[in-house]
Amino acid sequence: MVAERAGVSTATVSLVANGKASGRVSASNEILVREAIRELGYVVDSIGSSLARGVSNTVIMVAPDISNPFFAMVIAGVRAALGSEYQLLLSVTDAGQLPSAENTRRLLGLRPAGLLVDAPDPTFLQELSAPGPMVLLDAPGFGSDVPAVNLDVAQGALAIAAHLSATGHTTVAYLDGDTGTTTFDVRREAFLTAAEELGMSVPPEAQIATTINVGLAANAFATAWPSWKKAGVTAVVCATDTHAYGILQEARAAGILIPGELAVTGFDDLPYSTTSSPGLTSVHLPGELLGRRAAEQLLSLIAGEELEQQPITLESSLMVRGSTLEP
Repeated sequence: MVAERAGVSTATVSLVANGKASGRVSASNEILVREAIRELGYVVDSIGSSLARGVSNTVIMVAPDISNPFFAMVIAGVRAALGSEYQLLLSVTDAGQLPSAENTRRLLGLRPAGLLVDAPDPTFLQELSAPGPMVLLDAPGFGSDVPAVNLDVAQGALAIAAHLSATGHTTVAYLDGDTGTTTFDVRREAFLTAAEELGMSVPPEAQIATTINVGLAANAFATAWPSWKKAGVTAVVCATDTHAYGILQEARAAGILIPGELAVTGFDDLPYSTTSSPGLTSVHLPGELLGRRAAEQLLSLIAGEELEQQPITLESSLMVRGSTLEP
């Protein structure tokens, strides 16, 4: 019907509808086809196409709780690498919940070209048993069985511990994320180990966790601060910048001097961390590069190519700002 309306062949319609007209269809014919598509409300039958080819042009990205703004940078990197040839479908969970293998398996009925799984836990991978190309993101400790692009979060945690120790802190609190993902486990354990080696104390009652949410982090800090202050806590390390923003917010409302009474650090180095008051000392994690490299690895697997390096680890760096150092 579209071909008849536009006065062109069905092959020409197929090229235009599937985004493959460049250099193969004249500009005038492309305009005619697009006008006919709009008039008739034509939509490409992607399911039918995937049945014919065996796979679709869809890439599924599975991620836990994208309330963390860091994921926006990761997704931007994935989209940039996939280009226009593949559509990105996000499968996300409720706040504080890990991805469900059962729910993800249902999406495999769409015959995706490949899977990207962000911050998984080992149980998820065991239960999923997904065929086809798959790349993990920010999945430290999973070995080389599954291709992965990781962030050196442990090095970032070590840098925070060294910085706080060098600036005279001896009793520190830790505000964790509660999703239970491996990347948070690595951050926490690396920091606690380094803190102990450097002679800093992190009392058990000063280790708490919340969902990645500014308000929840603020409330948790407001509840914990009296006991932390009594225990001599002078710094708090947060698993994400979002947690740290909650502490900065509550500290301002409560008249707690940052960093005079309490130093605060985060992870992710989100854009707001440079302009918050005070600026937030944070571990810079290259989110956009993480997404781009993972998508590039997946595209290579889809093309049947052998990956040269496994896993890839991207460096982190500590950005020191006013939340830990007096102006």
